[in-house]
Amino acid sequence: MGRKKGRDISGWIIVDKPAGVTSTSVVGKVRWALDAKKAGHAGTLDPAATGVLAVALGEATKTVPYITDALKCYRFQITLGAATNTDDAEGEVIETSALRPTDDQIAAALADFRGDIMQVPPQFSAVKVDGERAYDLAREGEAMDLAARPLFVESLIMLARPDADTVELEMVCGKGGYVRSIARDLGRKLGCLGHVKWLRRDWSGPFEADKGLSLEDIERMARTPELDAHLLPLELGLEDLPEVKATAEGAVRLRHGNPGMVIAPRDVEYGEEVWASFDGRAVAVGRYMGGELHPARVFVTPE
Repeated sequence: MGRKKGRDISGWIIVDKPAGVTSTSVVGKVRWALDAKKAGHAGTLDPAATGVLAVALGEATKTVPYITDALKCYRFQITLGAATNTDDAEGEVIETSALRPTDDQIAAALADFRGDIMQVPPQFSAVKVDGERAYDLAREGEAMDLAARPLFVESLIMLARPDADTVELEMVCGKGGYVRSIARDLGRKLGCLGHVKWLRRDWSGPFEADKGLSLEDIERMARTPELDAHLLPLELGLEDLPEVKATAEGAVRLRHGNPGMVIAPRDVEYGEEVWASFDGRAVAVGRYMGGELHPARVFVTPE
């Protein structure tokens, strides 16, 4: 197999994803526009969803797990009175209800969806069941008993009630949250049923949708220095980790995958996961142990 063609560039491009395209197709568009050798994204958005999609290029792909683990903010509307097989407006209505809760009843019910909760993924999701994706089995008409998964919800609030059939919410949560499951389960708790009408991810870790590029922007600037100027440093993907400073000798050792001497702030604890920089550039991520960083990931950057 030949080597992948493209430029060795590293960093982040932030996209404000439109509805109707997959996250994978957005990554492909960005990779093509930058002629990048390697690209990935930090957290899938459903095709119907909009908002921030952080696309990692080159060495920044090594920081993707830290953005995936970071808190994220979603705004979404729920249509009350109907359940669908996909838990969103793309699916078929499978049950209806004439009941409509009051604003106070909705606000009170939200309390059960905050903090550490257990959440069952939608039937139409990318969860694997016996080696197959749940959405593939669901399309074949197979009903699955999916296991509940833990989710941390930092906040969940009601923003608006446009009409009796609609409520708009905002949720800040950790890794692995399904907004469609929140809509489904809230509707069931209220006795009125519900599904997601629309969904937007406002921010993910340090990245904000309102500061992202549109696909039209990316196509217009493709293969030009203008698009290169929008490339953000890979170090942004490490903002949730403490930073330690590598010595010159330590940086050399770390780049070769060996433990290297670092200078750490006083509040960094023994065994804590940190990232090391040298001259402002990321060198490695690993565990801090007695004045040294023991690397788990090493960044290959231009000298």
